[in-house]
Amino acid sequence: MSAAPYSALRFPARLRVGTTALLLSAIVVGCAGTTQGAGRAPSAAGARGTPSVGPRTGSVMVVGGGQMGPEVLARFIELAGGPDALIVDVPTAVGDSVDTSDVGRALRSAGARNVVVYHTTNRTVADADSFVAQIANARGVWFDGGRQFRLVNSYAGTKSERAFQAVLDRGGVVGGSSAGASILGDYLVRGAPSNDNRLFNHPQYLKGFAYLRGVAIDQHVVARERLPDLHDSLTARRPDLLGISEDEGTAWVVRGDTAEIIGRNKAFVYNGRDANDPGRPFLTLRPGDRYNLATRRVMSRAIDATPLTQQFVDNVFASYGDSASGGAAVLVAQDGKVLVNRTYGIGVQRRFTPETGAPHFALAGLSAVLNAALAPDSSGRITAASVRRVTGMGGAQCLAYDSITQRWTGNVDDLYRFDRVRSAQNAEPKGLWLDGTRGDAMQVVFGSSDGRRSAWVRYPGRKTTIIVLTNDDRFDAKSAADRIADRLLAR
Repeated sequence: MSAAPYSALRFPARLRVGTTALLLSAIVVGCAGTTQGAGRAPSAAGARGTPSVGPRTGSVMVVGGGQMGPEVLARFIELAGGPDALIVDVPTAVGDSVDTSDVGRALRSAGARNVVVYHTTNRTVADADSFVAQIANARGVWFDGGRQFRLVNSYAGTKSERAFQAVLDRGGVVGGSSAGASILGDYLVRGAPSNDNRLFNHPQYLKGFAYLRGVAIDQHVVARERLPDLHDSLTARRPDLLGISEDEGTAWVVRGDTAEIIGRNKAFVYNGRDANDPGRPFLTLRPGDRYNLATRRVMSRAIDATPLTQQFVDNVFASYGDSASGGAAVLVAQDGKVLVNRTYGIGVQRRFTPETGAPHFALAGLSAVLNAALAPDSSGRITAASVRRVTGMGGAQCLAYDSITQRWTGNVDDLYRFDRVRSAQNAEPKGLWLDGTRGDAMQVVFGSSDGRRSAWVRYPGRKTTIIVLTNDDRFDAKSAADRIADRLLAR
């Protein structure tokens, strides 16, 4: 990259239903018609080998709760057959009271035009032909979050459950978030009839809907510090079970036995056949990685398809391997895929919280990016509500603002989530100039005016983001980001 002056990267600115069902016209949200035969033709199982874990036809989508980027629901709608496909939104995990004005809103906002709300807490209704007939042509089923046991109580063993399976059988998609993710597994984790999420195994609620056979699914695992739980409470004594989990805003997209990770954070595998992360009972996956649920092995990493290598990046930060150096972190992403996400010189965190997601770094000059998103009140003050709005962007978990210095502390994971949400909003940052080496438009901010300490670099035309954080005011962050960009974006 050609030299450029320091510049901040700036971005402009209940209806109670009880135990009755929502039926017929009252249940339809959006377009009233159905789309017979909509969507892709289901892939023949024989063409890809008969899956032993994932769906024999259709797709399963497992989401870790929290904020979902547009890439998640857009993929769900695509797998259902497009915006006109009939999609069923099941809010039953929420409980007896359902706010029907909210049900289906996220799907409709993502482009779905034919959303049906399907809800009952009455098993007799769930087993009635007239109730089930509403979704006879559905191409997608989405289970909302709440408590898993409510889905079991309402639908397990009924004609409704068989109708959900039929969506997969005709090549559609079944997915869910939070509790709606765990129900997709075979072994039901945190299924106890209680609001206490710490109850992991309950003898009467151990069976999910088994769209992924031999699999146990956990969710919210980083945000709620749950990463040890699958191992400690289940997979250590059940080697036959494959444990999978995902943090908020992150999804497993499964076709056959092949899974792809999409979203903004990480996914995890327990009882896999690859080596676990050092010192941990699981293997970490990132958006763009692919995994075979049957062989329990990584198929590919997102970085494999690029000129960049992990070894190259490790060499750039070799001097930070010792914790006495103050530590460093780097995240490199391209087209929604996370190629590199690693720290150097930072020890294992409490309950295996990823080091890349721990708030170790004073952001210094990078604070200008976050400050540009703050909205002062009429008196010009930055309110707590304004700060919460920024810290919540993209589902950030550890960003912190100092109102006196107007500086932030944070980590590469949160900055990437912020970066993704602003990109999705098509927010056009200022401080843009043309790089003379590659001819790529570049947006950049550094920790200090001379390009040191930290760097946040974006190449919008190449859909590439590089975030470098250190606690060292001497570190040439510009040079480090340049080296990575030179290797990754070589034509």
